[in-house]
Amino acid sequence: MSVTSIVTTFSVTGMTCGHCAAAVNEEISRLPAVSAVDVDAATGRVTVTSASEIDDAAVDAAVKEAGYTLAGRL
Repeated sequence: MSVTSIVTTFSVTGMTCGHCAAAVNEEISRLPAVSAVDVDAATGRVTVTSASEIDDAAVDAAVKEAGYTLAGRL
């Protein structure tokens, strides 16, 4: 039985540096089923790899906890 990963890309506003990216990465990584997070502060792109469909509301809450704003899916 193969495990399928789902990759979802979001736009996050307000990030300006590596510290910003690390904070967003840390919060999103805590969500259930998330196996990887790639944050690019320069573009605001956050790519989340998960075992199941990611809950946008949970991602929004995690991004807010980190101090930034989720602008939506890309």
